[in-house]
Amino acid sequence: MSFDIVPATSDLWPRVGHVYGAREKNPDSCWCQRFRRHDAPDNRTALRREIEQTEVPVGLLALADGEVAGWTRVVPRASLPAIVENRALSKLLDDAALAWWVSCFVVRREHRGKGVGVALLRGGAEWAFQHGAYSVDGHPVDVDALRGSPAPSAVFTGTMSMFLRAGFSEIGRTYPSRPVMRRLRFSDSTVAEPDS
Repeated sequence: MSFDIVPATSDLWPRVGHVYGAREKNPDSCWCQRFRRHDAPDNRTALRREIEQTEVPVGLLALADGEVAGWTRVVPRASLPAIVENRALSKLLDDAALAWWVSCFVVRREHRGKGVGVALLRGGAEWAFQHGAYSVDGHPVDVDALRGSPAPSAVFTGTMSMFLRAGFSEIGRTYPSRPVMRRLRFSDSTVAEPDS
């Protein structure tokens, strides 16, 4: 199945809400705010303000036959305090100004297992590169390393297999089941990062 990956602009706000399913009615649900700080009255309002006020959209939607199938946030890493200030991540990440981050995925239940996450991840990397990113990172779950344990709630950050299918490579781990994955703008790793 193919998906159209489009920027989440203010005119598409109702579709952003629809991707959350039953949680759409709960303004205090995550609404992709876990790694941010805001002064809005609730998380739904915070995301709506972002979508309506930012010059470069902070997320992408996957559409299947015109209906929303999924969402991802992809933004400059520096805009996510909980990522930048995370001690475990800081041991693996530099402070490159041109580094972007894919922080989360939401896929409607009826579209799960159909490649929506991989399509969003590929589209997210291309979106970041179009907007000046040198690299795109993420912190998914390595489900195979869980050794029979139930999938953790952190699976909203994606799975390692998704990232591998989208052309990302592991650069290290913060925990045995938590790799940090990276995709470079240039496939040749000998290319030096531009001055920023």
